[in-house]
Amino acid sequence: MLASTVFTFLLFLWPPQVLGQKKKVTEDPIDKIQVQANFNMDKFAGQWYLLSVASECNYLKANNHRVEATTIKAARSTKPRETENLLVHTLRKMDGICWEIKQQYRKNKINGRFILKVRGSIRQLDMVVAETDYENYAILYYQRQKKITIKLYGRGKTAKDDIYRKFDGHASNQGIDLLYIYPFPTYGFCEKADQFHILDETSS
Repeated sequence: MLASTVFTFLLFLWPPQVLGQKKKVTEDPIDKIQVQANFNMDKFAGQWYLLSVASECNYLKANNHRVEATTIKAARSTKPRETENLLVHTLRKMDGICWEIKQQYRKNKINGRFILKVRGSIRQLDMVVAETDYENYAILYYQRQKKITIKLYGRGKTAKDDIYRKFDGHASNQGIDLLYIYPFPTYGFCEKADQFHILDETSS
């Protein structure tokens, strides 16, 4: 059950294709999202606190009362030929235990657009850094199964009211009702995970 919870947190399966059926080419919703102008990965690097999530996914609708304090640490990959990729280490509790999830978001065509793939799977998560001032807040868009989720991160555990209003505007523009904007806890953050609770997906 714990392993299932971990992978549910990461991403969902793409819907199956019908054999022999021609796939109609349509623009993904994530392709319409504007990227932060002149996105600078080095300025974006460092620790961020997850402040709020806007999503109409059924999992959050049913489990939003169970959300846990979450932080990420972002950094540019140092591996040769991968320096335009973004490494993201996520720390959060699951079933009362601190987990660290290591992932590598690969650059997708332009700075600020990324793809997360899982080794040996057709699963994919698209991510766009839509807006950030690097010092206070960042608004990131994620797409699974053509469904958009928006996350607000802050350098601190809270943000100014105008930043939350800005985030509400992003959600409204995507047709996400304010009812489905979920604040995340401002306490109970994990400092680290032990060696038995580290999930490393960076080599996928």
